[in-house]
Amino acid sequence: MIVVTGATGQLGQLVVEGLVNEVPVEQIAVVVRDAAKAARFGELGVEVRVADYDDPATLADAFHEGEKVLLISGSEVGQRVPQHKAVIDAAKHANVALLGYTSILGGPAADFELAREHQVTERYLIDSGLPYVLLRNGWYHENYTAALGQVIANGGVLTSTAAGSKIASATRADFAAAAVAVLTTEGHENREYELSGDDAWTHDEYAAEISRQLGQEVPVNRVPGEQHREILVGAGVPDPFAAILVGVEDAISRGLLAVQTGDLAKLIGRPTTPIAHSITEGLQAARA
Repeated sequence: MIVVTGATGQLGQLVVEGLVNEVPVEQIAVVVRDAAKAARFGELGVEVRVADYDDPATLADAFHEGEKVLLISGSEVGQRVPQHKAVIDAAKHANVALLGYTSILGGPAADFELAREHQVTERYLIDSGLPYVLLRNGWYHENYTAALGQVIANGGVLTSTAAGSKIASATRADFAAAAVAVLTTEGHENREYELSGDDAWTHDEYAAEISRQLGQEVPVNRVPGEQHREILVGAGVPDPFAAILVGVEDAISRGLLAVQTGDLAKLIGRPTTPIAHSITEGLQAARA
C-alpha cells in the first residue's frame, strides 16, 4: 500500500490523483482528519483512514507494516513539529517500508524562519531509523499566480526582494508528480532531493510577463521589508505569518530559492512547467 497523509490539501489531492493513474486504486490509502472531505477518493476505491496529526492516539492504526507513506507537511506554522513527530512515531511503530517527507529547498542550509520546522522534522525522521526520502520542495508558482486578481486590483506586484533576485519555482502539480515518482519506483531510500524549477525568474520578469499577457503595464512595487510586513498585516495577514513571508522574501534576495539542481525534472521525466503557463491560468481564474 501507498499511504498519503494530508491528502485533502492542495498538494495532497494532486498526489493522490497522480497515484490513481499509476497504480491499482486498491493499493492507495489516504489519512485525513475529515472523511467527508475525502469522499471522492473513497468513491474511486481509495481506502480512507481517519486520523489527526494533533491526536497521536488516532494515528495508532493509520499505517501498517511494509507500507510506503508520504508525510505532507502540515499547514499550521508553529504547530508542525509535534504534528510531524506524531506521524513519524506512528510510522516507526508500524514498521513502514519508506516514509517520504515534503520539506523545503535547501534543507539544513535554509536559514529563514519558514524552514525551521522542516529542519527539525528532517532530523527527527533521519534519527528515527526509518527508511526515508526527503522531497525538499522549492517555491510554488501558485504562491504568486493564485493572487493575480489582487495584483491587478492593487496596481502592481508587491515585493521586498532585492532587484535581480531569482526564484526557481514550479507548479504544485510538478512537485506532486515527483512525490508520485518516488512512491511508485524503487531506489529512493535514504535520499534527499532538492526540487526546483528548470527556470529561475525575477519579479521584474514576472511583472513583464503579466503585462505582456494582459496587454497593459503592471509595475513592480518594491518596498523595504518592514513596510512590506505592515502592508500584509493591514491586508489581514496575521503578524507572525507576515513576518515569515517577509523572511522568505529576504531569503529570495540572498539566492536561497534560486537553486537549480535538475532533480525535479529528472524525477518527473519532463521539463518543469514555465511560470508563463501558470500566469495564463492565474489570469483566467482572475477573470472568471
